Parts: sequence; structure tokens; C-alpha cells
Amino acid sequence: MEKIRKFMIDTMIMPVARDTKKINQALKRLQALGLSDPHLLLDRARKGADSAVFYDLALVGNLTENLLASIINISARTILNYAQQGKKLEPAQSEHLLKLVLLFELGITAFGTADEFNIWLNKKFWNAKDAPMDWLITPGGVDMVKAQIEQLMEGYPV
Repeated sequence: MEKIRKFMIDTMIMPVARDTKKINQALKRLQALGLSDPHLLLDRARKGADSAVFYDLALVGNLTENLLASIINISARTILNYAQQGKKLEPAQSEHLLKLVLLFELGITAFGTADEFNIWLNKKFWNAKDAPMDWLITPGGVDMVKAQIEQLMEGYPV
């Protein structure tokens, strides 16, 4: 048994303890954006999202900065530069990021935790080549995944 535990620790299979206080604070900041109104989401996207939204979503969603940056088609280094310079993201990247915030809020509600939601995101659909995570690289794909989750929440098979 000890050999298995050591192997799991050495290969990073063991779950890493996450700071729930920081995660809850980040989640509250994301929820305070009030993005459920599509007009407000569009307005915020046009003005540009803060890099803090990016880092909060990465924390809440348990995503690496590189993965989240690649999803919205920007480098993690550019996000860091924007944060240091106090710059906002471009409107297209902001809209994509804000839609992802909404998606993760819905996913956490539907699946209970970000980890469970991430498991679902990375599972391929029945009889398909793609997993929902593959669709997140475009705002339209985010909308499609959101629709799938809403169907699941209503009891429809996906």
C-alpha cells in the first residue's frame, strides 16, 4: 500500500489541496460581475475585461493559466504583461473569457464542484470524437457546451 501511495505522490496523481478561502473569494468576484444579463456581458466585453477576471477564472475553474490562455487564443505571458501594465483584454478575448465565466458558474452549479465539471468537460460525448473541452476554443462552442449543460440540468440525455 505504501508503494502505491508513494507512486501516486511521485506521479502527481494525488489530489492537491486547494485554498478554498481564495477560491470562494474569486468566485464571489466573478459572480459580482453580474454577467447573466447578455447586454451587460456585451458592454463589459466591449470595454475589455480585466486580467484579474482571467486569474480568478483559472483559480475557480482549476485550470492552468496556459490552458485558459490557449482557450481564449492569447498567451499566458501576454495576460501577465496586461496585468502588470493595467491593460484590459481586447473585446473579442474579453467576450470569450466572460462567456467562460458564465459557463463555469453554470457547470459548478450543475456538477457541484469545478473538479467534477472538469471531468465532464474532458469526457468525450457518447459516440463522438470530441469532448466538450474541445469546443471551448470559440465563443460559439462555449454557447453549445452551455446548452448541453442546460439540457442535462433539465433531465435530457446528452
